[in-house]
Amino acid sequence: MSKVRCFTSASFSYLDRVRVLGETIRRFHPDWEFVFCLSDVEPPGFVFSLEDEPIDTVVRIEELGIPHLDSWMFEHDIVELCTAVKGKMLCRLFEQGAEKVVYIDPDIALFSDLSFIEKSLDKYDVLLTPHQLTPDEDPAVIQDNEIGSLKYGIYNLGFVAVSGRAEGRRFAKWWSDRLLTFCFDDVPNGLFTDQKWCDHVPAFFNNVLIIRDPGYNVASWNLSQRPISIDADGNIYAAGHKLRFFHFTKITWAGEVMLERYCGDRIGVFELMYWYRSQLDLRAPKNLPPRWWAFERYDSGASIPKSHRTAYRKDKELRNRFPHPYSTGPDSFEQYMAYLGIS
Repeated sequence: MSKVRCFTSASFSYLDRVRVLGETIRRFHPDWEFVFCLSDVEPPGFVFSLEDEPIDTVVRIEELGIPHLDSWMFEHDIVELCTAVKGKMLCRLFEQGAEKVVYIDPDIALFSDLSFIEKSLDKYDVLLTPHQLTPDEDPAVIQDNEIGSLKYGIYNLGFVAVSGRAEGRRFAKWWSDRLLTFCFDDVPNGLFTDQKWCDHVPAFFNNVLIIRDPGYNVASWNLSQRPISIDADGNIYAAGHKLRFFHFTKITWAGEVMLERYCGDRIGVFELMYWYRSQLDLRAPKNLPPRWWAFERYDSGASIPKSHRTAYRKDKELRNRFPHPYSTGPDSFEQYMAYLGIS
């Protein structure tokens, strides 16, 4: 059976989550190679060493060969950037000879093996998990979940698995091209980073498997149909199926509100939340400033407003005039925006 290369994408602010993901991958799949695609730079006083991490390989954003990197990065906020590199990273792994690649979001943890994924890649070229598997009846739930999926994407791209065969590589190239140009959180214009693009996948590509097992990619947006239970032996289930992985998205605010809304009188999901928070506390990086991201500021130290990034992205003349938009000083993009009074 071909070796699986599994990767995630994040900044240092999510390193605690990457560590939990890496440790759960090693627990169930010690033979997989776990790769961290990093869109960040260490702050002064912070040391990042692979010897101390449950990570096999790190690929930094500058290694991906993205043209005009400074200009391209500047167009994106932190979520958009860490998402936009996923297609390029997928292509890189195939260029290195990977035969099976699995992407998993950093805020996911495995609770049992994913051997079904590994075996399915022998037959299928793209594996996706839908946000919803079963229609709801409650109008409020339909609004939250089914209409939410129409806005943000039918499939959750916190997980995708792709084969290194021709059709899988064709998907990777298409997805990479789209993300390099159109990976923005712009729901009114039909974009939600990488996710909405994959609504096209079952129509555009062959050998696509839609995973309908409720144990895969359980999260706040499908908990109404996938109640969590834990038996006396500690086995965890979602809608009676073995829990494979749980997506702990936004657990400190919106995600937790939705979990409380849909858990009913079942406390199993809160036992998972308690466990996950405790794991994050144990693995919090030392000497990392809160909410650190190296690319959130101009070289002057001033924070970059979203309006500056959007203006730069939408105006080709600005991109040509200021190819290094992070720079400060005379005739810089920062100075130009200050002159215009745009904040």
